[in-house]
Amino acid sequence: MNATGVSIHTGSGIERYPHTIDNGDGERLTFLGVRTGPDGRQLLEVENRVQPGSGPPMHAHRLQEESLTVQEGRIGYRLAGGPDCFAGPGETVTFAPGQMHRFWNAGDGVLCCSGYVSPPGNLEYILTELFASMRRGGGRPNLFDAAYLIGRYRTEIEQGDIPAPVRVVVLPILRAIGRVLGRERRYADAPRALA
Repeated sequence: MNATGVSIHTGSGIERYPHTIDNGDGERLTFLGVRTGPDGRQLLEVENRVQPGSGPPMHAHRLQEESLTVQEGRIGYRLAGGPDCFAGPGETVTFAPGQMHRFWNAGDGVLCCSGYVSPPGNLEYILTELFASMRRGGGRPNLFDAAYLIGRYRTEIEQGDIPAPVRVVVLPILRAIGRVLGRERRYADAPRALA
């Protein structure tokens, strides 16, 4: 446990902070722990290091606010339907719950940010499993893993770059096939989705 005695349970066992994950495609994220903010909210503190041009696709955290403060480099970000925007060292970008967004390293060096997600929910578990799948798949998540995570945690996350017919029809079919083939066994200890 860290100095605050914080540990979490994931499907792969107890993780102690700091807990670092790497997607093998230019993004490394370190979970520092959960703390209570001055307003009483639970904050999952994070640091990320993103290589030039890398960053997550368009997505939304349905229940969480996500905030990133640039420590080094230049972040590019876009809200769904909006223009590209940029921020540099000392500037903070905050995405409201449900706000479809993406961000990327818009500079030539490593982008380093610190920030938080509030409330923590299952985000650490979801990203840990997603990043592991991306590493196994050479930068892209396995379709069965993606179908499982997007389906199980649909109340918490949404991928904005997946067309609605694929989300509504194809991914549930892939998840059912994965269940029949035993691919969901790796998620036997997955936490319950939040409502």
